[in-house]
Amino acid sequence: MTITISNQSITAKISTHGAELISFQSEGIEFIWQADPNHWDWHAPILFPFIGRLKDNQYTYKGKNYSMPKHGFIRDCQFDILAMTNELVILTFSSNEETLKLYPFEFTLNVKYEIWGEGLRVHFNLKNTGPEEMIFALGSHPAFNVPLEDHLTFDDYYFSFLPSKCRTTIPLEEHFVNFDKRTLGQTNTYIRLCHDLFSNSSLIYETKGLNAFMIESEKSIHDITVVYKNFPYVALWSPYPKEADFVCIEPWFGMTDTTNSTGKLEDRLGMNRLASDETFETEYSIIIH
Repeated sequence: MTITISNQSITAKISTHGAELISFQSEGIEFIWQADPNHWDWHAPILFPFIGRLKDNQYTYKGKNYSMPKHGFIRDCQFDILAMTNELVILTFSSNEETLKLYPFEFTLNVKYEIWGEGLRVHFNLKNTGPEEMIFALGSHPAFNVPLEDHLTFDDYYFSFLPSKCRTTIPLEEHFVNFDKRTLGQTNTYIRLCHDLFSNSSLIYETKGLNAFMIESEKSIHDITVVYKNFPYVALWSPYPKEADFVCIEPWFGMTDTTNSTGKLEDRLGMNRLASDETFETEYSIIIH
């Protein structure tokens, strides 16, 4: 089922399958990638309870082995509508017998999409409904059309950053992060887009406090900004060597497996812990012009 929310200037469409944002439009321009299966057949999936890859797609917890697909399973789950107005929708999903086979924790995840002005706020409310502490990762993977106008090209755009400062970057080695080789990344100036920029997959940065990551072009008045506060990581990604007309800005509370991962959930880098009956909340916004 597809849900539409809108105001006088922008329209967003959200699927109940995975609570995924599938369209965000203003002035006839589509800002969200339309899931061409020849390149990448998602729009803006939610990542939970893991982010990225696990070695051999498996992990252990309390001595038991579990399988887990890349980026977790929530993007393939069917959500229910909890509340809805013209400019807001709240979707909800709770753990069940099938999810417990993959992930041994009980939870309820509510995702709220709310339009305000020229922006869309995406709010996550995760409650641990089980009897023990829950270990989890949570993030988002929105893909944005680049170029936004037919007369422009991918290379006409660039990333810019606020605050404009260097951020620690974490390199990938064969899809896994090498945390010991992190260095300073030059996010104190703009980074011109080109497909070769992603030749080693994602660019992953550590972030603190309030951050804004922007996709802009000197040849257009239209741009995209992803704003968030206190997400510890963000990834920038576009397919390579297969070239596609989109780029992702992904705020993460979590991380893909490390090159020296033990496979134990308790040891996994970037995981978060939530006590029984406690709630974790976070949000980010997409602003378009």
